[in-house]
Amino acid sequence: MTDKAPPYVPGHQLLAGKAVLITAAAGAGIGFSAAQRAVEEGARAVVISDVHEGRLRQAADTLRGVDGDCAVYAHLADVTDEAAVQRLVGNAEEDTGGVDILINNAGLGGTRLLVDMTDQEWSRVMDITLTGTMRMTRAMLRVMQAREAGVIVNNASVLGWRAQKEQCHYAAAKAGVMALTRCAALEAAEFGVRINAVSPSIAMHDFLRKTTPPELLQQLASREAFGRAAEVWEVANVMIFLASDYASYMTGEVVSVSSQHP
Repeated sequence: MTDKAPPYVPGHQLLAGKAVLITAAAGAGIGFSAAQRAVEEGARAVVISDVHEGRLRQAADTLRGVDGDCAVYAHLADVTDEAAVQRLVGNAEEDTGGVDILINNAGLGGTRLLVDMTDQEWSRVMDITLTGTMRMTRAMLRVMQAREAGVIVNNASVLGWRAQKEQCHYAAAKAGVMALTRCAALEAAEFGVRINAVSPSIAMHDFLRKTTPPELLQQLASREAFGRAAEVWEVANVMIFLASDYASYMTGEVVSVSSQHP
């Protein structure tokens, strides 16, 4: 067994000619990696959003350097604000001439025992992680259903299935994302729109390092079959697959992106 990450997988034009909108895509997390993979997979346009202006601008500049043939747009947007969500979708539609794929990546975690958790802490995680995903899905579905085409990929978590201490708010929100994915997929299917989700176990990135004790990160990574956390691009790869035509018969599915002990 090795705990080393595999070589980075080159693009195979899985999203050739598609326009992609991704939330929370600044920084070095799963959202940015999904945006980079979309560019590398031949997308004609990629729209990224985030609440951090400086990091968003830097992310857009980096993506433009990946492939000059892909148009890259960046918009500040807060998924807890319905007006901001409507502006984002409207801007993305105008930028691209029609969004083919939405990747809902925005989410917020944290570590807190339930007995110490405030209503505000609970509500903020729910508002960003679950309700924010709902707002973006609702807004984009109205457009996609009218076109009778489109794909939505949500970012859930294995904590929607597994129990872990100090994660009541985050686990409940991610379980909600799973349920939202399945129910919305049934409603969207008659319009030719697919909705699926990925469910990562642990993917290492800067924000996770800042919000989680290092001992816990090491403990969680050691439980995985490969003895390591996933690279963010390994999660993004599965998002891209679900967004592509290779997953044309999949909807309402939650795909686990994790390694289990035998």
